Amino acid sequence: MQLNPLSRSTRFAASSYLKLFSSLQKELCHPNSMPHRMKAFHFSLFSLVFALGLLVGQTGKSQAQEKFFRAIGTPHKPKVEVAWNRYHTNDGLLDIMQRIVKAHPRLAKLESIGKSYEGRDIWLLTISDFSMGNPDRKPAMYIDGNIHSNELQGSEFALYTAWYLTEMYGELDFIRELLQDKAFYIAPTINPDARDYFIKEANTPHSPRSGMIKLDDDQDGEAGEDGFDDLNSDGHITQMIRKSPTGRYVKDPRDPRKLIPVPTEEFGDYEVLGYEGIDRDGDGRVNEDGIGYYDPNRDWGWKWQPDYVQRGAYKYPFSLPENRAVMEFVMKHPNIAGAQSYHNYGGMILRGPGAEEDLDTYNQQDIRIYDAIAKKGEEMIPGYRYLVVYKDLYSVFGGELDWFYGGRGIYTYTNELMVSYLYFHENAGRGNQDEEMRVDKYLTFGDAFVPWQEYEHPQFGTVEIGGFKKNFGRLHPGFLLEQDAHRNMAFTIYHGYHTPKLSVSDVKEEDLGRGLKAITATIQNERLMPTHSSQDLKYRIERPDFVSISGVEVLSGMIVENEDFNKVREQTYEPEKIRVENIPGMGTVKVRWIVKGNRPYRIQVDSAKGGNAEWKP
Repeated sequence: MQLNPLSRSTRFAASSYLKLFSSLQKELCHPNSMPHRMKAFHFSLFSLVFALGLLVGQTGKSQAQEKFFRAIGTPHKPKVEVAWNRYHTNDGLLDIMQRIVKAHPRLAKLESIGKSYEGRDIWLLTISDFSMGNPDRKPAMYIDGNIHSNELQGSEFALYTAWYLTEMYGELDFIRELLQDKAFYIAPTINPDARDYFIKEANTPHSPRSGMIKLDDDQDGEAGEDGFDDLNSDGHITQMIRKSPTGRYVKDPRDPRKLIPVPTEEFGDYEVLGYEGIDRDGDGRVNEDGIGYYDPNRDWGWKWQPDYVQRGAYKYPFSLPENRAVMEFVMKHPNIAGAQSYHNYGGMILRGPGAEEDLDTYNQQDIRIYDAIAKKGEEMIPGYRYLVVYKDLYSVFGGELDWFYGGRGIYTYTNELMVSYLYFHENAGRGNQDEEMRVDKYLTFGDAFVPWQEYEHPQFGTVEIGGFKKNFGRLHPGFLLEQDAHRNMAFTIYHGYHTPKLSVSDVKEEDLGRGLKAITATIQNERLMPTHSSQDLKYRIERPDFVSISGVEVLSGMIVENEDFNKVREQTYEPEKIRVENIPGMGTVKVRWIVKGNRPYRIQVDSAKGGNAEWKP
């Protein structure tokens, strides 16, 4: 690319004028040319100014057209300009989605798949090359985020994927071929009510985790009557501390923002009272009954348990309208072969099972595929680790991850976004106060911390309010968002790429005499995932794959189990349409027909999760 290209004619004109100026200058220096000097001088001066004007004008025009040099891995001239270093409200997310659809109508479609508890739409983008077939008949990848309302960045990461795929379709062969073969269903937020509440209202980094249904958490007969109070009106719920002769903390003399515990045998200067709030209902407790505690990720219909067993469960599986909308969409789209949900925090690539009681659901054949994809993900996303929920974290019953795989046979991961490794490339771990203070000092320059200020509390007297803001810790600082979004997107693209890709790779004919012949076709799967996971096969979740021949009279149809020893399994019913239970990843299936006649024929493959393939001479 030339940064300041000049047109060919402009370069020629400028060169000619400069040569003319040079010759006139020589003439002016000749002793016999005095009568012509003034005219020549004016002419040459005009010529020089004109030539320079052309140069400057053309250069300025070029600079106006090309103000940047494309960075590798980013769209050259995006039709949809988005700043990926910030978090968006529901309206902001919708605006980006609508602009993507308007700019790329052949690649993107927007629909509402249901309503939230408060009546908001749950928006979903379908990303695929619509000119290359119905997206609902292609192998598909489902992606969502923000099931927990305070875990915002999953929405940006999911939406970044839609934006990148559509913008890079015209620039990269890989992306173009991917969207010709596959479909991506992307729901940026499946908790729109509480997403806006977290952004617009004062909250802690951890509230609310649920949606907006108010429950009677303290069981006093009222629901949601004693939540947080933003006492200093700064939009964040931070900590309250109070001086106390029996306190267990002192302020660090080197950094008075930081509280440090004193030795067990000593007293400190301060006690920690908890998050900002007052006792609204007079029960002697603060902040004990805000937006009701339930966990949308304990509401799914696989190994569900009630609240007394699994804290956070609601009434019954899919009792939350947001989850029910996702479930109904997935049930209507059997082509979904892979799925990804985004949470925070911890830098994890998680697979199930969520509970040890569900251990036998995941067999070794499927774990081998999970391992291959996730270990590649560890390479793609520095600081992230591949873990198993029940073994490496804690038990979860009724989780989205387990329903997608256990209930639908879909290979599914949950990524816990953001990890402290991204700050200083150290493994300090979540909630490390020393590291967080360093980040605020050297990377965010005080933007992450609310300085301690005195406040006259109606119940506690003089307190100090301060601490880290709600959008620090769990959430990426803006400068880290786009990098981690791209790396996580690359992982989901790798996952989506390895959903099945079927082809009829070889067709052989054998003359049997008397007008009969045997036609043997090899059906190849070029990707890691089979057309049916082991869980799918175990419970017969999806229909078999079909391999059909048309155009000839079919006398017999069979699956070739061992071609070398001519071992076959005949299908007597509808022999022209052979039922195949599974086409393995990176593997093949052979089918054979005995046909009569010598007419042209066509072979077709029809798989719910593997899409369609065709062969004809």
